[in-house]
Amino acid sequence: MSIQDNPFQVPVARLQDHGDLAVGDFRAEGRLLSLSHGYRWLQRGWAIFRTAPGTWIGIAFACMAVLLILGSIPLLNVAVNLLAPVFIGGLSIGCRAIEDGEGIRFSHLFAGFSRRPGTLLMVGLLYLVGLLAMAIIIGIFAALTGAVALGTAAGAGEEAAVWTFLLSVGVMILVFTPLAMAVWLAPPLVVLHDFSASQAIWTSLRVALRNFPPFMVYGVLVLLLAVCASLPLLLGWLLLLPVLYASLYAAYRDIFFDE
Repeated sequence: MSIQDNPFQVPVARLQDHGDLAVGDFRAEGRLLSLSHGYRWLQRGWAIFRTAPGTWIGIAFACMAVLLILGSIPLLNVAVNLLAPVFIGGLSIGCRAIEDGEGIRFSHLFAGFSRRPGTLLMVGLLYLVGLLAMAIIIGIFAALTGAVALGTAAGAGEEAAVWTFLLSVGVMILVFTPLAMAVWLAPPLVVLHDFSASQAIWTSLRVALRNFPPFMVYGVLVLLLAVCASLPLLLGWLLLLPVLYASLYAAYRDIFFDE
């Protein structure tokens, strides 16, 4: 039985099958995957989490604490976007350690600070620039549609406001989706394959576009799980966050390596 058939029962044995990676195994162009793989990445993420749930929960707690503290401090809150790829890169190294039979350690959360930290920070910087550009685009769009709404008849004002909101959300999704694709798989490409920041971002965007159906399934499922995890005072994120980090690594392995 493979992890695809039942990822909840045999995570370690299946993960160790890929312990030694030959250079030729890596496919920089990425594989073309079916729709169901978006769900499988989360399955595998759960399987990886189950190899050491206590360690993963400790990692999630520390990561959430650092990001929440930084996010609450003016001027330092931009560091959240800069540091996220560094943490993800370190945890990608941790997931690789699981494959090699070593197991993940709490220190893997900070492994990105000793493995190409400058490049990972550049990924975060480019992501931050993208977020700022997205905010400008949405702001301009909202201002233009708002001006149109104000110019409508009084009776149609509320309806125009609703349409303005819906269109703004639609524009945000259209702009944010390629941005998310661009940084999705960049950290493991940087720390495990020595990609530059621009190479990693471009490769991540290209393979995500090539696998748009499973990527969207994955995105929708993550959104639904995020809503559920946020309901009990955000406590669900102690489980969801490590699963998401592990699922990102699972997606990277699934896309760039033959089974």
